Amino acid sequence: MIGTVYKSTGSWYLVKTEEGKEYECRIKGKFRLKGIKSTNPIAVGDQVHFTLETSNNTETGVIDEIKERKNYIIRKSVNLSKQTHIIASNIDQVFLLITIDNPPTFPSFIDRFLVTAEAYSIPCVLVFNKIDSYKEIERRAEVMYLKDIYENIGYECIEISAKKQQNVEVIKQRMKGTVSMFAGHSGVGKSTLVNAIDPELNLKTKEISEQHKQGQHTTTFAEMFDLEFGAKIIDTPGIKGFGIVDMEKEEIGDYFPEFLALKSKCKFNNCIHIEEPKCAVKDAVEDGEIAWSRYKSYLQIIEGDDSNYRVDEFKEQ
Repeated sequence: MIGTVYKSTGSWYLVKTEEGKEYECRIKGKFRLKGIKSTNPIAVGDQVHFTLETSNNTETGVIDEIKERKNYIIRKSVNLSKQTHIIASNIDQVFLLITIDNPPTFPSFIDRFLVTAEAYSIPCVLVFNKIDSYKEIERRAEVMYLKDIYENIGYECIEISAKKQQNVEVIKQRMKGTVSMFAGHSGVGKSTLVNAIDPELNLKTKEISEQHKQGQHTTTFAEMFDLEFGAKIIDTPGIKGFGIVDMEKEEIGDYFPEFLALKSKCKFNNCIHIEEPKCAVKDAVEDGEIAWSRYKSYLQIIEGDDSNYRVDEFKEQ
């Protein structure tokens, strides 16, 4: 039988067939012996082949094959840096939720996520949530500043308030007929937005931790849901950090669209935009045509500096 993985709890997987039947499945041990360094050999969104078996009058499945993935979002595991974690696969688009505070989303995190999405050709929409709470001019200015940076690059940016249901309909329209993944730090409002889109799902939400202005994990495993208006959504656990996986230094710049657009103007074809003379990218940074925050993120990624990618590195002391 063939089905799609809708939920992963680490050892068991909820698989749904095209006919809409759901089966609890486990995997054969050989998946763990194939040199797969990922902490999760099977991810939500995977197409799998499984066979049924009956034990104690209960019918379960055994997954024996993973179909080829068209794409996936992958990151370094925070606690096991030598391993990777596939967040979800076979995605049509990602909505990356961003908040200015409660909790803060830093540009380095946004850029790392976007680089991975670009590497696997997954369209990414930046969703600025909690706009109803940004009463101060400084907070509104931060939103507009970030939107200006990313819209100029070519990313779609949407301001919403999931809590007040502002612009939620815009998200719904963008989701029709697609498999969409929601991602972001804990506390940015992913579950609240999902509930606003489809109240019947009634996902659990928690208040922000006042001590550190961070979210508390409410979604512990990625899970896919079928929505009534012809869309599928993958809700994911809050991501504290986003380590870049398996990218050569020479290719990283190609996943920054504004860098790629200038690459042909660099003196050297293999320019990596650091110390080379007559570099069009460095010139654009100096001229203010490329945001310094983007170039800083690029340097951190290319130098393999993961010290700045975890949100909890910025906890209030």
